[in-house]
Amino acid sequence: MTEARKSDLTRKRILDAGRALVLRHGFSGVGLARILAESGVPKGSFYYYFASKEAFGTALLADYVEGYLARFDGLIAERESAGARLDRFWDAWLETSNSAGIAGDCLVVKLGAEVADLSDAMRVTLDTGVDGLVARIAGLLREGARDGSVRGLDDPEATARMLYAKWLGAAVLAKLARSDAPLVLARAETREQLSPDGVSHTDLKD
Repeated sequence: MTEARKSDLTRKRILDAGRALVLRHGFSGVGLARILAESGVPKGSFYYYFASKEAFGTALLADYVEGYLARFDGLIAERESAGARLDRFWDAWLETSNSAGIAGDCLVVKLGAEVADLSDAMRVTLDTGVDGLVARIAGLLREGARDGSVRGLDDPEATARMLYAKWLGAAVLAKLARSDAPLVLARAETREQLSPDGVSHTDLKD
């Protein structure tokens, strides 16, 4: 194994350990000593990869955003209507027997308010990631209006942003209630909001 490859693996180990801790305790609630202990990396080595805890946090969020958008792109890669591909994304927020739901490990839900006041670099990283996701959703809304699987919308970008806000709020409420009921409700409301003529496009196939 090359030194560069070892370096990449060590950096990823720090990020993975840090993400698990941050999801449980928040960014401010996790010290470097805990991250290093979990990742098995000496303190001196940490500063080889990250200049500070803030730099680590920014890299952590950048890694999360990249993975999140890649997951979205994978979910919508099927050759289906735009509405069906959007359904895949909404359904992925809910935990199933096969996979953890998006809501359960969403760092925007966990850290959005915290990092907005804590670090501008971290805030911008998350905000840029949200913009990228909203643009993808808006693109599918426009495509769905053309193929008839989504109701035509006056402003797809604004609708996409409000839909994402709805799901973020539902994810927060789901955490508070320790129940997926808010996500199930968001799923039903989203289906009704986007379905052509108020009828689910999946129902139109029957």
